[in-house]
Amino acid sequence: MKAIWLAFGVVFLAELGDKTQLAILAMKSKGFSGWGLFIGSMIAFSVLTALAILFGGWLQTKIPTEMIQKMAAGSFMVIGLLMWFGKI
Repeated sequence: MKAIWLAFGVVFLAELGDKTQLAILAMKSKGFSGWGLFIGSMIAFSVLTALAILFGGWLQTKIPTEMIQKMAAGSFMVIGLLMWFGKI
């Protein structure tokens, strides 16, 4: 149960106000079906999450977990700095 709430919290905060959310908002404002958008975006997010889990599982066998965490943190910092300076 801990993994469920942790994943929910991390994904919810990370995705809050992101480009995907804004794209869905824009599509809904153009008259697309709310249920269609919801189902389509959930399928896409589920597939991407499954790929992340599979890749993460494979990567874990090749690289120590601490290194993966540091690489993820570094990636977030780089992306954050690029966004801060308007490069993304």
